[in-house]
Amino acid sequence: MKRKDFSSGTSWEKQLGYSRAVRVGNLIEVSGTVAVDDQGQLVGGKDPYAQTCFILKKIQQAVEQAGGKLAQVIRTRYYVTDISCWEAIGRAHATFFLDCKPCMTLVEVSGLIGSDYLVEVEATAWTED
Repeated sequence: MKRKDFSSGTSWEKQLGYSRAVRVGNLIEVSGTVAVDDQGQLVGGKDPYAQTCFILKKIQQAVEQAGGKLAQVIRTRYYVTDISCWEAIGRAHATFFLDCKPCMTLVEVSGLIGSDYLVEVEATAWTED
């Protein structure tokens, strides 16, 4: 199967040696994504809902860049620094995925790559073409 890597152009990708997304055949994997904009600035402040919505928009862009659609996401994995925020994060997830309902994992971790990040999300999508 043919592999294609997709970059968002962040310095982290080059520094750490990873791709924003990788497509192999009909499978698209999106790397862990935090609420950081193209200038490296936090988006959403201390609001887990806002951070999650921004992250899911970034994931949508990556999936689309790889030739898929958000409705083709089959699994999401959430890493959160405060599990008590699960309702706000879940509300954001439902905003994007209520119709396609992918499998979802949400776990609390002791920290993410930066102390201001409350949420990190990975996604897997499957396409028919």
